[in-house]
Amino acid sequence: MLNWIESRTGFISMAKDFLVEDIPGGASYWYVFGSATVFAMILQIVTGIFLTFFYAPSANTAWESTAWIYTHYWPHLILAIHYWGASAMIALVFLHLLQVLVWGAYKSPRELQWVVGVILLLVTLVLGLTGYLLPWDMNAYFASQVALNITGTAPIAGPMIQQIAQGGGAMGTETINRFFGLHVWLMPAVMVLLVGAHLAIFRWNGPAGPIAEDPRKLKNGRFWPDQMFMDGFASLIIFAIIVALAFISPPFLDAKADPTNTSFIPYPAWYFLALFGLLNVVPPSLDLLATIVVPTLFLIVVIAIPWLDRSTTRSLSARGGIIVSTIVALVAIVGLSIYSQTSIQAKQAAAPPSPTEAQVLAMANAPSAAAPSAAAPAAAAAPASAPAANPAIAAGATVYAGTCAGCHAANGMGQPGAIPPLAGNPFVTGDPHAVIGVLLDGKNGAITVNGAAFNGQMPAWKGTLSNKDIAAVISYIRAGLGPNKASAVTEAEVAAYKP
Repeated sequence: MLNWIESRTGFISMAKDFLVEDIPGGASYWYVFGSATVFAMILQIVTGIFLTFFYAPSANTAWESTAWIYTHYWPHLILAIHYWGASAMIALVFLHLLQVLVWGAYKSPRELQWVVGVILLLVTLVLGLTGYLLPWDMNAYFASQVALNITGTAPIAGPMIQQIAQGGGAMGTETINRFFGLHVWLMPAVMVLLVGAHLAIFRWNGPAGPIAEDPRKLKNGRFWPDQMFMDGFASLIIFAIIVALAFISPPFLDAKADPTNTSFIPYPAWYFLALFGLLNVVPPSLDLLATIVVPTLFLIVVIAIPWLDRSTTRSLSARGGIIVSTIVALVAIVGLSIYSQTSIQAKQAAAPPSPTEAQVLAMANAPSAAAPSAAAPAAAAAPASAPAANPAIAAGATVYAGTCAGCHAANGMGQPGAIPPLAGNPFVTGDPHAVIGVLLDGKNGAITVNGAAFNGQMPAWKGTLSNKDIAAVISYIRAGLGPNKASAVTEAEVAAYKP
């Protein structure tokens, strides 16, 4: 049978060529990180495929379908394995790169192998970021909103990338669909291609082996069966740890995303804690430096390490600058992560208590969760500041909560540096004709409000919202939002608008 398959496909000889490989210095558990990363990738793809059987990507169904997964044993176990598998994969890619860095295995002729590995880490982080939003609970919504706002502050392409990723001016079904497409299709496809390229380059150059003055004097071992056994055993241990964590500490599902909740304190994934810590350390005027400039420069330096390291050998003594810089960077990352975690926990402790997961799932299964009570008017979902005396303003509060609060916040205070405040904004309470123009046609570029600079993107709502809804929401932000006390506008004024 094997001869028959070999004569028609060549698979047997290809497998033999792949398995029968010399390992410089012999098989070692130091070499398992790359294979364990591939195993984690396969685990994520398999569990992710099964999760798509149950998940429905839209603002009206994302949280509900996730809650259904949480209340059913096998789907919940798959979700928990997928959750911890993501952390394991990010940690393994990082450890693999760190090992290559310490051992100097990035040196010629393996420069491109290093570059592809760094890009793989970035793709893995993007997978973690895009998957973070999909449950559409409170933490997913607000943490992703922060990430999107940070993206929008990047010079030149930032607003465009934010607009594409967000799917419009506010987070909603379009945002979930974009993130779902990135997480399930585009990024996995890119990752598989990069892994294939990484393995192809590795096979061409061969293993670097341990640090040695004369690599030719090293005794060689075999990939099969010695190294293959070690790789398989390490992957088995990692899988056991992932499954144990899935049982001991499954992921938490918060209440459904509510853009009008201004008291919620989001908690980023552990692999973004250092970035959030850096953002908290610098003053608001230097946010762009912390969120865009420093990470970009750090990435450029990491990619360029094979060319920055001018030493002629891989010995640690000859690469003292690289080793010391690596230690300093690791200490800074860990320190910022601890600081960020401590500060976020302090803010969460001071905030109003959130419902437990059991309470959240109980509310999800309650009949009232599917539809509002007949005794509760729809206006109850609007912010408390909406005056009930004017029906147009009350209707505008509902439109604002569903359309505008995601960017401008429920209290109208916006996002520092990106989204200007509407409450206390003299432009909002000024010429109603100008306000109507901004709602209809949108606005891009830098502006100044009350002495503070903002550089965001306001989408055009013409054709998305009706003239009646635009008139209502303008009336609300002019007369019912925060301290604003200006005249309302009518549907006729919106319909008669001309630039």
